Amino acid sequence: MPPLEKMQHPKPFKQRKSLATRKQEVAGIRTKFPTKIPVIIERYQREKFLPPLDKTKFLVPQELTMTQFVTIIRNRMTLMPNQAFYLLINNSGIASMSLTMAQLYKDHKDEDGFLYMTYASQEMFGHYNNSLTCSQSGSSNVGSTVFLEKRTSMTEHKHKSFSLRSQPYPFPLALTDDVMRIP
Repeated sequence: MPPLEKMQHPKPFKQRKSLATRKQEVAGIRTKFPTKIPVIIERYQREKFLPPLDKTKFLVPQELTMTQFVTIIRNRMTLMPNQAFYLLINNSGIASMSLTMAQLYKDHKDEDGFLYMTYASQEMFGHYNNSLTCSQSGSSNVGSTVFLEKRTSMTEHKHKSFSLRSQPYPFPLALTDDVMRIP
């Protein structure tokens, strides 16, 4: 996939708002929506292949798993099945897909009360690799299996498999001016 046009990168959320303002914002969100996790998702600054999200602030149900959340974000970006992207927690690591948002929030929330995530494609790790392929098998509505195959040499292959729900997240997305709330 060719790189996206060069775009003006907005300042990161933490640079646009002071710590006091961010803390006040989280306090208001947590008061109004006590069962939601306030999440900021920003595009990796050197990202060339993934489109920007229309919103950076998300209010996410506590019981939502990372798998479900990643599916929502993939759908918002309208990515092709073979396009890989990663969500980094606090720009430092990738969370387990089985964790709930409540668990992530408890362990990784920032001092201002937001949970910060950065999304990026494979290029973030040094190069863009087109050798990652994706194929689906199974036709059940409950789930299907996705096999990822990454070529490591001409003769050696590494196979990994994992299950994904084929159903989209069952709740509609609610948008406000600058916040995307997932009911």
